[in-house]
Amino acid sequence: MKIGVIVGSIRKSRTAEKVAGWMKENIGEREGAEYQFIDLADFELPLYDGAGLPMLMNKQYDNDEVTRWSKAIDACDAFIFITPEYNHSVPAALKNAVDTLGPEWVGKPIAFVGYGGVGAIRAIEHWRQIAANFHMHDIREQLGFIQAMEMCDGFNPMPHRAQELAAMCDRLEELTSKLRG
Repeated sequence: MKIGVIVGSIRKSRTAEKVAGWMKENIGEREGAEYQFIDLADFELPLYDGAGLPMLMNKQYDNDEVTRWSKAIDACDAFIFITPEYNHSVPAALKNAVDTLGPEWVGKPIAFVGYGGVGAIRAIEHWRQIAANFHMHDIREQLGFIQAMEMCDGFNPMPHRAQELAAMCDRLEELTSKLRG
């Protein structure tokens, strides 16, 4: 099973890279799942301006970069979004990247790792609503790094975060395995 970990910020000096690095160290070599980190900043996605609805495009897009994004996402069985919270909601670049595709997301499990003033709780709740539109299966377990406590001098997660990540990955892998049959 392949789980795509989407690094969902494209800002310069972004915390998302630090969170992804910490996750790589803590996920390590988990048995039964391959975690592939997919950095949104590695894609030059345009603002969605396609002539048709992505859900109806049959994965045939008129932009090479969107096609490359489609293939990266379609190859995954489940996802973890690393998401900042911007202005009490989701980051525009990641929302656009999600909206650019359609069937690549449908029915797949998803989990969330957020960061921001209050642990990105509002952004994660918005992502749950968005994921529901694609019939994605979100799990309850999530991580929410709190800016004032864990991001003042770099990125310093509280010690219990590693256990929370392991529990989240366990649940996501379990659900993905069940859904794959």
